[in-house]
Amino acid sequence: MDNLIQRARGKDADAFAELIQRHMQSMYKTAWAMLGNDADVADVIQETILTCYEKLGQLKTDAYFYTWMIRVLINKCNDLLRKRSRLQLTEEPMEIPVMDDAFENAEWKEVLMALDEKYRVVVLLYYIEGLSTVDISKVLGLSESAVRSRLSRARKRLEQELE
Repeated sequence: MDNLIQRARGKDADAFAELIQRHMQSMYKTAWAMLGNDADVADVIQETILTCYEKLGQLKTDAYFYTWMIRVLINKCNDLLRKRSRLQLTEEPMEIPVMDDAFENAEWKEVLMALDEKYRVVVLLYYIEGLSTVDISKVLGLSESAVRSRLSRARKRLEQELE
């Protein structure tokens, strides 16, 4: 993995493409958990890839590529959410596309979307992506105790939702 990152730093497009391909599913799941709209997810992932390619030289430690990339993605999602909150609602409701992917299980979607965004992202990163609370705290810019607290609250809300 470090060799790929070194090659990508040298502007090897194939190495960078392979790095992105390895993490594409994680980016999709994280962005979808925050945005819940496939069109927005695609836009945010595209912006994240471009930003990561342009700023790969700013990555201090190769071992933190994944964490850094997810942080960039989350920032892009937050930017879009802020922009979306400033837009006026139209009279026609937006259409939400349906996916056939295994991740898109309707019950999972419904339960996950019932959580507030701050809990949803932590649950996704912890249970789906397998990040530790330390890594999640770095990605989200929170203290480790805040991450553990959000996980605990999310578990309680999920338990209530499932009952």
